[in-house]
Amino acid sequence: MSDVVVLIHGIWMTTLELRPLAWRLRRCGYSCRYFYYPSLRHRPADNARRLAAYLQQLDVPRVHLVAHSLGGIVLSHLFEQGAPARVGRVVMLGTPLQGSVVARHLYQRRLSRVLLGRASEAGLLGDAPVWRGETESGMIAGTRSFGIGQFLAPGKLVPPHDGTVAVSETRSPGLHQHRTVHCSHLSMLVSREAAALVCRFLQQGRFT
Repeated sequence: MSDVVVLIHGIWMTTLELRPLAWRLRRCGYSCRYFYYPSLRHRPADNARRLAAYLQQLDVPRVHLVAHSLGGIVLSHLFEQGAPARVGRVVMLGTPLQGSVVARHLYQRRLSRVLLGRASEAGLLGDAPVWRGETESGMIAGTRSFGIGQFLAPGKLVPPHDGTVAVSETRSPGLHQHRTVHCSHLSMLVSREAAALVCRFLQQGRFT
């Protein structure tokens, strides 16, 4: 039986955005599943508990986790609540583990705060649990500065960034590996290079 990869989406998303990446991971030999969570209606900590219950139901020997953006913060809560059994390696793409300057800008204004929903609670504002590196983990950050974050928070992002999340916001001492690709926040989900890096890390525990 091949290892299973569970893909976790970001804020305002469903799981459809993850399908191109899943297609490439299947070509690497992995079986893929999708975890959907209500990114605005529930806190990341609550969604982490839902994810833990979902993982517990999977009848497989080992599960890898691949998360985009806010999905990685859900993972930080998951491991803070207790490392799940049978989890192999973790790859995050564009996750602001240090908090998001775009989210903080939106939160300061009552009218735009609604765009964050409950994702701001111990989440995007920088108060999520510290990534502790309890399992082999890697981060892929984008450097193509084109994305919705530039329009939602003009002039706030510090280069290099992916148009929504700055590279500096994706770093954490607990990560085992960190790599950049010339992609925007969303285009990394359809990037052949990013998918190849994810496959390599899941196979070897390193990007190079």
